[in-house]
Amino acid sequence: MKFKPMHAALLAAALVSTSAFAQEPIVIKFSHVVANDTPKGQGALKFKELAEKATRGRVKVEVYPNSTLYKDKEEIDALQMGSVQMLAPSLAKFGPLGVKEFEAFDMPFIFPDKQALYRVTSGPVGKWFFNKLEAKGIHGLAYWDNGFKDMTANKPLRVPADFRGMKMRIQSSKVLDAQFRALGANPQVMAFSEVYQALQTGVVDGTENTPSNIFTQKTHEVQKHMTISDHGYIGYAVIVNKNFWDKLPGDIRTELEGALKEATAYTNRIASEENEQAVEGIRKAGKTTVYTLTPAEKAQWRTAMAPVYKQMEGRVGKEALQAIEKAVAGK
Repeated sequence: MKFKPMHAALLAAALVSTSAFAQEPIVIKFSHVVANDTPKGQGALKFKELAEKATRGRVKVEVYPNSTLYKDKEEIDALQMGSVQMLAPSLAKFGPLGVKEFEAFDMPFIFPDKQALYRVTSGPVGKWFFNKLEAKGIHGLAYWDNGFKDMTANKPLRVPADFRGMKMRIQSSKVLDAQFRALGANPQVMAFSEVYQALQTGVVDGTENTPSNIFTQKTHEVQKHMTISDHGYIGYAVIVNKNFWDKLPGDIRTELEGALKEATAYTNRIASEENEQAVEGIRKAGKTTVYTLTPAEKAQWRTAMAPVYKQMEGRVGKEALQAIEKAVAGK
């Protein structure tokens, strides 16, 4: 069959158009609520770099930091609806979703050090937690470390009695609510993006967070005191929309998993360094007095918070707590 010149030109244009469409990259919208210069922010950018390189441009990762797309309470709904494909929420965010086992990570003083933590997140216990998300249309890929939490306020916080009557901002977590009530404080659930203004205007009196988050969000500029307590942990779960992930070509999934493994090692490696630098930056800013708990003071905090374990056992689940405790002990 012969084609006239006009027909041949149209056919050629159609073929070029079809080819171009076939080569359109798969877009992954990666949304998070912190600054680019935090460990999570840098980890997201590193994943973008590695993923696009590993897939040779077949995947494009768009990173949206600082709640530019969705706030704390919105982002998981957005993921489930497919409005974004990837998130890295803090582990406390899964409680409101109905996967309450993750709130075990919020328990006070549950991880004595980073080595104990990694025995949980890098082993079968970490996978056990991720399996709980599948029924919610979420697939867990990796755990990203941030660090241990400290307290900030406009008054010194050294012993449990110092918390009495204070309004303390928390993430949406029943465990964190119980933790502050055990200290005699009044917990207030609030989106991360709203914390600075709330502290500045006195809507809340203080908060808990990792040094890197405190420093990059300029929390220290509106808080006169910071207590190095290491009483709790903040980590992130890198998650994707399960339907989106399952439909990806197998080779792309493999390449993305490889990129994420490398990005995870990078993120976890820099987290401790970033937190140390943040504490130094807060000291140098000269607006905040930084105090480290003595062993005796920390023992008082542990005693005050101990009832949280009994209170939350029914919610978090004995199985989850025992799984973490065994992994922490190396059993």
